[in-house]
Amino acid sequence: MGAIAAHIGATIVPGAVARRSPPAGGVEVLPVRGVASLANADQTQITFLSNKKYRQMLADSSALAVIVAPAYADDVPFYALVHNDPYAAFAALTQLFETRPGTPPGIDASAVVANDALLGKDVCVGPGVVIHSGAAVGDSTELAANVVVESGVRIGERCYLGAGVTLCHAVELGDDVRIQSGSVIGAEGFGYAPLRDADEGSPHWRRIAQLGTVRIGDRVEIGANTTVDRGALDDTRIGNDVIIDNQVQVAHNVRIGSGTAIAGCVGIAGSAIIGRNCNIGGGVGIAGHLSIVDGVSVLGMSLVNRSIGEPGVYASGSGLQEASSWRKSAVRFTQLESLNKRVKQLEQSLKGEQQDD
Repeated sequence: MGAIAAHIGATIVPGAVARRSPPAGGVEVLPVRGVASLANADQTQITFLSNKKYRQMLADSSALAVIVAPAYADDVPFYALVHNDPYAAFAALTQLFETRPGTPPGIDASAVVANDALLGKDVCVGPGVVIHSGAAVGDSTELAANVVVESGVRIGERCYLGAGVTLCHAVELGDDVRIQSGSVIGAEGFGYAPLRDADEGSPHWRRIAQLGTVRIGDRVEIGANTTVDRGALDDTRIGNDVIIDNQVQVAHNVRIGSGTAIAGCVGIAGSAIIGRNCNIGGGVGIAGHLSIVDGVSVLGMSLVNRSIGEPGVYASGSGLQEASSWRKSAVRFTQLESLNKRVKQLEQSLKGEQQDD
């Protein structure tokens, strides 16, 4: 446990139970078998507490050690791993116990790599990977099975591309980028010109060639089955340290500022600009051609249909109700306009009576 404490930058503080029976050889040599939740961790595992509402669970925890803030160290029965940011320390701990199988070193025999593709040192290329002409892959990057890297793509160092990821032509990734399985980066944006005089049976839409690309910064994380479309004229850009969840749609020409977090199933329409250090909740819809300033949080399932010019927390929509109550509320919502007219009429009538007096 001593090595783990050093790795996450925590201080070991024995609890009341541990002080009664100190281990032979010292606490530093105690073996740790894994990580578990506060409710289920046993005497060989480490857990954490970052939300004070679960503080009462500490006394009953069987965990060998709990990562906690200094204020809660005395509540831990066995060993407290004291850290000023328990959740960040927990994140570092989980990486020591990650069981994801890696892609074997070298180039799998079934991979197809163009002769002029540039591969850095210690690149891992899995089964069925296709790397097109003119692509460049940075040192220590891992390409899992069936990844497609098209021509002119630039991938930085220490990146990870999960199974089935596609990087379309000329896409650029910075260093330490992780993209999970099934995501497509740099596909054509949804750009079409209507042919207004088209006859029945003839084409009604003309495709607009998407001439930009996608540029992604350093330390960006993108979840599974997310799509980031290439720009129509300018590039689609994602800044450093952005995290994007699964099944998110980022349309053409969108710009996302550094440090922003976007939860699952968000849809961002074309040419929207999202500032730095924003938090976008799950299922949010963001209309096109608007801007959101730095430091904005949008709660889940909201619709952003206008620009946001001031930092803060924003929401839209109605909360959950019992179904019969919701139906009544929905009917009343359709009556708001007539109610508004009636209120105005009453106000005018009252004003007239006051003038008569």
